[in-house]
Amino acid sequence: MADMEALVEEEGGLDEKCGVFACVAAGDWPTQLDVGHVICLGLVGLQHRGQESAGIVTSRGKGDDILARHKGMGMVSNIFTDETLGKMKGNLGIGHTRYSTAGFSELVNCQPFVVDTIHGKIAVAHNGELVNAGPLRQKVMKRGIGLSTGSDSEVITQLLCSIPSDGEPDGPDWQARIRNVMNETPMSYSLVIMTGECLYAVRDPYGNRPLCIGRLMSGVSYNNPVKNGYDSVSEDVEGWVVSSESCSFQSLGAVYHREVEPGEIVRVTRDGVESVCVVPRPNQDPPAFCIFEYVYFARADSVMEGQMVYSVRMRCGRQLAREAPVEADLVSTVPESATPAAMGYAQQSGIPYVEVLNKNRYVGRTFIQPNNRLRQLGVAKKFGALAENFKGKRIVLIDDSIVRGNTIGPIVRLLFNAGAKEVHIRVASPPVKNPCYMGINIPTKEELIANRLEAAKLAECLGATSVVYLTVEGLTSAVREGIQHSKDNGVGHCTACLTGKYPVELEW
Repeated sequence: MADMEALVEEEGGLDEKCGVFACVAAGDWPTQLDVGHVICLGLVGLQHRGQESAGIVTSRGKGDDILARHKGMGMVSNIFTDETLGKMKGNLGIGHTRYSTAGFSELVNCQPFVVDTIHGKIAVAHNGELVNAGPLRQKVMKRGIGLSTGSDSEVITQLLCSIPSDGEPDGPDWQARIRNVMNETPMSYSLVIMTGECLYAVRDPYGNRPLCIGRLMSGVSYNNPVKNGYDSVSEDVEGWVVSSESCSFQSLGAVYHREVEPGEIVRVTRDGVESVCVVPRPNQDPPAFCIFEYVYFARADSVMEGQMVYSVRMRCGRQLAREAPVEADLVSTVPESATPAAMGYAQQSGIPYVEVLNKNRYVGRTFIQPNNRLRQLGVAKKFGALAENFKGKRIVLIDDSIVRGNTIGPIVRLLFNAGAKEVHIRVASPPVKNPCYMGINIPTKEELIANRLEAAKLAECLGATSVVYLTVEGLTSAVREGIQHSKDNGVGHCTACLTGKYPVELEW
């Protein structure tokens, strides 16, 4: 894949669906911390996970039932201005950036969702896709509850309004309500839920989508790196943040604290972080963290399962060099998500890494092609060939994955036209052969080129000298080599898009 925009515009390929972010000010309220701005900056750090819409909801807490909210279509920086954020003062809040999975691309489907309950308003933001969304929608509606959107996230919100079977004699039991939701659906969800004066961070029992916690510090040093984030020399915690990825922390002066474990419900208040419980997986199943977070979706500087994504991608490149060596003059990349894998391939093979493509960073998904000539130029509007770097030479071109194949073919032709002697495609992930039903927009089987063409035929179709994919075993070994766990919760990854083996039964 060349880049996210190229996929959206030209391939309609893989897209992450959502990013969630939350913040609670520590200490006395009202706080001096600008919670709305913190959440906005957090969402900017998660913009790669969704560019369709975004929203923020803040609360003053202390029994105040008036929530400040703002949402809109488009990029975070275009939706939130200093003026709108100035109206979102609060002591805690949640935010969401979206690319639709369930539900149309409309403002009504923008999150966070806010509903009234018998115990006051709650706000919910969701990353993922429910594997039994259809039956759950019917169940909710049979209770006489109307749904105003096509989003499965609204279904989760409405389920949270249900009073637990044991009642609530001592006031709201949000932990019981959340457990009820988790018992209704096994996956896929990472949630941030705002109720009254606290937040809940929730991850499904299979841990399919990522979620982590950070400490917002007043004076942070990044001079002392540790294995799973950054150490701090500050004595004060200004607040707590929850994010789909840790990459959003550094720009806020936040320090990585830990991941939310699969099945864990974490309560976050002004006083700190408390693990409420861990809901077990049925039948002692292994975890099923999405392996494509490592391949493509996550930002390279994020920490997941105790390891930096960049390091995993480099290991994938090294493993690819072991599995698919080739005689060549240089190794390069399709900018820029495949760059760490290309660096790893170069290190392992001893072939020098050289850039062959220059990316135009100012061509967006709305680029207009008014005539056939511009349409036929295809990838040339996004990439320029650095011909002097490779003319007359044999290139190993590393890509992170191939979905439909519409992007990589024009790149191969571009390189040959600029003087490449050979172009060997090496893909740092296995062939994508199956749709995802857990929060990733993967096309139908018929649209996936790996179901129509084996590697040799694909090379012929693309005009490449050769094409070789990383094996499933090579990918999983590269991913698991550096995994660390804060708890004994097992190791496991969802590879359904590669193998067709889904971690749970799908209900539609």
